[in-house]
Amino acid sequence: MATVKIYTTTTCPFCKMEKEYLDSKAIKYENIFVDQNPDEAKRLIEESNQMGVPFTEITKDDGSMVKILGFDKAKLNEALGIQ
Repeated sequence: MATVKIYTTTTCPFCKMEKEYLDSKAIKYENIFVDQNPDEAKRLIEESNQMGVPFTEITKDDGSMVKILGFDKAKLNEALGIQ
């Protein structure tokens, strides 16, 4: 199963919508609040070259990684193989 990591903030409505969507699909994920952890905020910038959230990293079983900026259902569905 792919591993999912989501960089979020405590106040972001799109972050909340993405987490609710993944919950509804029973997809487990690691939630990282960048507004509460400066080191993770720095990592977000290094990984994505920007500060927008949600920023999702999906590591597939074959080791490949998909990076998604914003709450994009179509890209999440494609990367995770869900409908």
